[in-house]
Amino acid sequence: MKKLFITFMVAVLSAAALCAQQPTRLIVRADDMGSFHAANLACRESYEKGIVTDIEVMVVTSWFPEAVEMLKEMPGVDVGLHFAITSEWDGVKWRPLTDCPSLCDENGYLLPKIFPDKAYPGLSIMENEPVLKEIEQELRAQIELALRNIPQVSHISGHMFSTAFNPEVVELVKKVAAEYDLPVVDRFDANAEYGFEGMGYDGPKQTSAEKEEAFLRALDKLGAGKTYMFIDHPAYDNDEMESVGHIGYEDVAVDRQGVTDLFTSEKVARAIEEKGIELITYTDITKPLPRGEASSKLDKAWDKYLAALEKSGLDIHSTMVLQHGKVLKEMWRSEGDPHQPHIMNSVSKTFTATAVGFAVSDGLLSVDDKLVDIFKDYLPEEVSDKWQKATIKDLLTMSCGHAVDPTSLVLRADPAPTEDWRKLFMATELVYEPGTQNCYNSLGTYMLSAAVQQVTGKTVFDYLRERLFRPLGIVGASWLESPQGISTGGWGLYVKTEDMAKLGQFLLQKGEWNGEQLLPASWVEDMTANQIASLPASTTPETAKALKKGSPDWFQGYGYQMWICRHGGVRADGAGGQYIILLPEKDAVIVLTANNYSKLQDELNLVWNNLLKGL
Repeated sequence: MKKLFITFMVAVLSAAALCAQQPTRLIVRADDMGSFHAANLACRESYEKGIVTDIEVMVVTSWFPEAVEMLKEMPGVDVGLHFAITSEWDGVKWRPLTDCPSLCDENGYLLPKIFPDKAYPGLSIMENEPVLKEIEQELRAQIELALRNIPQVSHISGHMFSTAFNPEVVELVKKVAAEYDLPVVDRFDANAEYGFEGMGYDGPKQTSAEKEEAFLRALDKLGAGKTYMFIDHPAYDNDEMESVGHIGYEDVAVDRQGVTDLFTSEKVARAIEEKGIELITYTDITKPLPRGEASSKLDKAWDKYLAALEKSGLDIHSTMVLQHGKVLKEMWRSEGDPHQPHIMNSVSKTFTATAVGFAVSDGLLSVDDKLVDIFKDYLPEEVSDKWQKATIKDLLTMSCGHAVDPTSLVLRADPAPTEDWRKLFMATELVYEPGTQNCYNSLGTYMLSAAVQQVTGKTVFDYLRERLFRPLGIVGASWLESPQGISTGGWGLYVKTEDMAKLGQFLLQKGEWNGEQLLPASWVEDMTANQIASLPASTTPETAKALKKGSPDWFQGYGYQMWICRHGGVRADGAGGQYIILLPEKDAVIVLTANNYSKLQDELNLVWNNLLKGL
């Protein structure tokens, strides 16, 4: 018994020590975007100039269209659908999207309350026997409207307990939300499932000054290594908000201005930084990659890697090592930040090839489709025999027949040409027979993006947000577009390091995620297979010979927008040293972000000479 007690105490103390090593984490959530113009503006300010990491949007409200436009300019924010089946204000009312008599008053407006309220007799949902079928149809309608307009929506919350007011509703919402890959964060068991606690004000909170002091006192009481979530409703004290209120809550404008002041307070931001509190999003706790414990072998290899990195002078921003599906090591330095999207450069190409795979699996594209057929509206007057043969596969393997990368046509220093990029590409000269000679070609990847958009009606970015990003939990991404409104494809994507790791693990698992085959395994096998002999960017067969010895990882072959590596690996590769390295024989993924434009092989050698030995 004594031995058992000692073992128990050691485990408790070890857990406590681990908790103490972990930073305190905090989600700061702004609710009710879409409800008013003042709320929209305040939510935006609270995110752009303050501490807010998450914004909840209501779609049944009158200012939802404006919220949509604002959120397009805030790609980094985590957005939740704030499911609303009540309309609480006396002077402003909202109607449901669908026919829901059991949720509405005699005028067709959503009832003001969920639970009975003496000030509003008979006007609560609980007093009117809500019909589950009506709640489900309204939930689906609100989800679909939100996703159609705000593709980065990552979760569902509930306005005034609308997702959690009885057990039947809880189960209904969980079931429907799962169909859309959207976690439900406002339910009584969500705290336990996702490991967070609610945080409130500690003391009076009537004025702006009281809110600030009460929030600061609450920060002082947060436990080390724990995760918290704080909710409030920012808006402005102006004429619009002065007209808003209901019995029992009449000082809405002043109260919500105080929230905005709190969220944008420099004193609060400074306190969070000084206390080492990590601001996170819901996605960080609902869809993270699992963490694991490294072996002693990997521990030693990691230490050697870090020591070699310091001596190398390489500007590596982040490194993440996964094996058997778990993150075992991660590091941030220089400009590295786990919560900030990083430029991907040509790692964007691998994401684009993944989008092509989805379009092929949907029967919308084929690798054998001729480019002259897809882009028939963008052809020059005369089309060469070589162009008549070029296919989607030739774009994927960068072997259309170019001798020189044509991307400079759209990336030159002087103002971008007004011509359509698709016309510029299809008017270039092909020297080689399509499919015979690899020539690095970023504009060719743009054409893949254009092809996907042509057959799906969506940009590659929006298409992937629906098919890949939402299931994997990739939020906060952004992608540049051409003047024609097409995702640039070959470059221009920004995602976080962990998002890179998620794509790497997804490809390592051959398109499977959480037990579901999202992308056919055969497509991933084709992406990662050696499809053609490779040449480094900006080289020809003649000029590349001198580089072969110094850059061996660029001469191992090329797949579908991925490079074959030494040591049985394959990688997504971006200028400056952005890498997603798949090592199937080790069941491992290694991810790096960096700023090493002239030392790309040195960065890979650090991996091969150090980390590889620990796997």
